[in-house]
Amino acid sequence: MNEIRDLIIGIDFGKEYSQICYYDRKAEEPRSVSMKVGANEFEAPTCLCRRVEHDDYCVGLEAVYFAREKGGVLVDDLYGICEKEEPVLIAGEKKAPWELLAFFLKGMLKFMGVMEVVKNTKCLVLTTPSLTECQVRNLEKACEALGFPEEKYMMMDYGESFYYYALTQKRETWNRSVGWYDFHQDDVTFRRLTMNGASRPVLVRLTEAKSAVLTPVSGQGTEGNDGKRDEEFSSFVKETLGTDLYSSIQITGRGFDQKWAKKSVGILCQQRRKVFYGNNLFAKGACAAGKEKLEDKNLKGYRYMSPALVLCDVGMDMRVMGSPTYYSLIEAGKNWYECKASCELILDDTEELIFVVNRFGETEKKRIGMALPGMPVRPNKTTRLFLELAYVSPKECRITVKDLGFGEMFPSSGKVWKESVEW
Repeated sequence: MNEIRDLIIGIDFGKEYSQICYYDRKAEEPRSVSMKVGANEFEAPTCLCRRVEHDDYCVGLEAVYFAREKGGVLVDDLYGICEKEEPVLIAGEKKAPWELLAFFLKGMLKFMGVMEVVKNTKCLVLTTPSLTECQVRNLEKACEALGFPEEKYMMMDYGESFYYYALTQKRETWNRSVGWYDFHQDDVTFRRLTMNGASRPVLVRLTEAKSAVLTPVSGQGTEGNDGKRDEEFSSFVKETLGTDLYSSIQITGRGFDQKWAKKSVGILCQQRRKVFYGNNLFAKGACAAGKEKLEDKNLKGYRYMSPALVLCDVGMDMRVMGSPTYYSLIEAGKNWYECKASCELILDDTEELIFVVNRFGETEKKRIGMALPGMPVRPNKTTRLFLELAYVSPKECRITVKDLGFGEMFPSSGKVWKESVEW
């Protein structure tokens, strides 16, 4: 590894296996980090092992070894644990999900072999199959526990990682549509990355997934189940690709093997389509996203229309330094878990807050009010409020308002108003 500072790191936190990579500035591409010295073994089981005698935790292959050979306590459903908030009992100790996640991420970062990795990291990008409110909260707390400030890490789901991976490759691999087959043993899903070149910016979308269940691999060659599996996948490829034009096809996940996919590979490669198979796409896509967002900005003319995207600008009409102006709080085009805002304001001849909402693609702005019942009676311009907005899903925004009072003359009443809205 030739990078020791300003690191851009991508970690794929998967349900069964995880990976880590960094951006190699000499090679100008993300590079996977091996989980085993001297071997090209890039996947680590997503698990932890509590070593009581060492008073520590180890991860991945080491965790499996210590649990099997040395009597360590294995935490093998780490991804599932981090989908919840309830603490779990590990070797007689209660641990919050975010604490276990912090131990896991710390263990993964050790594979970088860099001293003071947090200090020398420019950006850590975490990607998972999906992101819920609970997962986001656990990831945020884990990063905070490791010492990463908010501006030094970001999160995304596999769909967004796929977008960044695809569009940071050579242009000939994505100038038309990109197909994506994702295997989970005998289940395979297909999604298509499409681009609307007539719009500005170019809108990029992933289509809804289509799924199929294949016959399990038998290892008996084309005369056994393998031949049947190949036929089934071939039919699924014909059904999903149709006659549309594709620049490339990406295949991910465990369950695909060229040993049985003889006929289907031939169909995939038709029309000069480039076909790629590998399990490091999401970690590399996360890493590429960090490089693109922080440094390159080559994709500023493109917008990935993620299902996690917030599609509303939210602000307020205020007086700032005595002049009427529009004060922006939330900007459309960001993922919901990135959309947070807060400010302090003073009420002027009103007992409610009016939000100005402009939905992406619409010209008409809406004004939505939030009542503040029970507001203490005070002279005009002597009620100071703290306002906080935070999205908890692509549509739902939580608003919190706190009465701050007005100095010693009008102490805070301690009142708090909360409301959840879908703009």
